[in-house]
Amino acid sequence: MSTTGSTLTRTQQVPAGAQKLHIAMVAPPYFDVPPTAYGGIETVVADLVDALVARGHRVTLIGAGTHATKAQRFFATYDAGPADRLGETMPELVHAAKVASILDTLDADVIHDHTMAGPLMARGRLTPTVVTAHGPVHGDPGEYYRALGDTIKLIAISGAQRASAPDLPWTATVHNAIRAETFPFRARKEDYAFFLGRFHPEKAPHLAIDAARAAGLPIVLAGKCSEPIERAYYAREIEPRIGPDTTIVGVADSAAKRQLLSRAACLLFPIAWEEPFGLVVIEAMACGTPVVALRRGAVPELIVQGQTGIIVDAPEELPAAIPLARELDPYVCRKHVESSFSVEVMAERYEAAYRTVLATAPDPWLATTETPLMR
Repeated sequence: MSTTGSTLTRTQQVPAGAQKLHIAMVAPPYFDVPPTAYGGIETVVADLVDALVARGHRVTLIGAGTHATKAQRFFATYDAGPADRLGETMPELVHAAKVASILDTLDADVIHDHTMAGPLMARGRLTPTVVTAHGPVHGDPGEYYRALGDTIKLIAISGAQRASAPDLPWTATVHNAIRAETFPFRARKEDYAFFLGRFHPEKAPHLAIDAARAAGLPIVLAGKCSEPIERAYYAREIEPRIGPDTTIVGVADSAAKRQLLSRAACLLFPIAWEEPFGLVVIEAMACGTPVVALRRGAVPELIVQGQTGIIVDAPEELPAAIPLARELDPYVCRKHVESSFSVEVMAERYEAAYRTVLATAPDPWLATTETPLMR
């Protein structure tokens, strides 16, 4: 359990007259909070927890393994997160069942769930459940959220994600954020392009290799490759492309990731799906590194075209975009993240969403004392 003794500034505090909230924050079960390497959701959760505590709220964090946040209380459903089982169903279900038992012992005002299975337990619960949709909301995930209906209050992480399923029970749109000050800024770049992400068809790192090679620039690739689909993709698309201009570093931990991002001439983000956010995009820009990306998903919401990166419409346009990106001002990239994707703004918007949900929630006293004659 971790506590905080930091002094709150006037702008950080809960607004005068507003109720301080007890928020039960539910992280996924696979990694520590924050993670040491891979784990974008856990990174966002950790920063959100700390920012909410700094605003004067009480946060109970439920996750796996250990945490290094300012949450006043922490409960672990696993002694060590089953990271090697990422993608399997059972760890999520076990986590959800244990979380439900823990939540029954809490006096939380609102539950904020960042998992997929957890929201299944919201039906019949008196405490409002806010759910951030961190992944796609079309196909089966969309049907899942539709079936949950008004048992949850759904938060989108981008306008593009929300627009892809406008009929879902959306409560708000809150962009992910990072602490820019934790990313090293570097104005002078080295002669390599960088790819950071899963070795997965959706992330399409093979397109990054092709683009960098066509532009005459070496490329460094870092990312996770553990699930069957990732290993099969790597063997099919990446191994045949490896050459003297290609360096694979595997999963980069927090420090290595920051160094590689800050030194790169540009980040390549050639996604082949409608990605709802793309945390690595703002991480790169925080380091002063421009981004070359395909126009998919939330990319146009993250990159200022011609200022913090170059967005193109087709893979064959990527090579020509690389030298254009290298001419962009690193300081503009950094300022964009500081002004548009700060953790403080993210926490403020989530707090507003919590208060909106609580203002429209049914009175729990009436729900617990209702009799058949009152219906």
